Amino acid sequence: MKKITITLVIAALAATAAVLPSSAFAETVVIVSAKNPATRMFSEQAAQFFLGKSTMFTPIDQADGSAIRNEFYKKVTDKDAAQVKAIWSKLVFTGKAQAPKEFKSNADVKKAVADDPKAIGYIDKSAVDDTVKVILTLQ
Repeated sequence: MKKITITLVIAALAATAAVLPSSAFAETVVIVSAKNPATRMFSEQAAQFFLGKSTMFTPIDQADGSAIRNEFYKKVTDKDAAQVKAIWSKLVFTGKAQAPKEFKSNADVKKAVADDPKAIGYIDKSAVDDTVKVILTLQ
């Protein structure tokens, strides 16, 4: 009986892991260029840049519909990606801001951020190297 229970638990865990997106197990970090003097940031501060409320940094976004993007916006802004897209649409329409550039992968986001000292982006922690600096780790 114990063996059957253990087998069922293992099977359930394996099935759950197969359904979850890979980013569910990854840690997301907010990054800036290694050339940027910033060393630390709070989620509330990061939200200001990714919601178009501050132009101190240029936000760089992951691909629309990606799991990391959805998770990032939920954790940092307490909004889903569609709500954030609506905010940016209004800002662009009124001429107050330009929407963040979108990139397809962690590597592309990292390169765009590394190349621009004013840029801010987010990637999986496993993709960090010495070209960028982590200023916020999302829990």
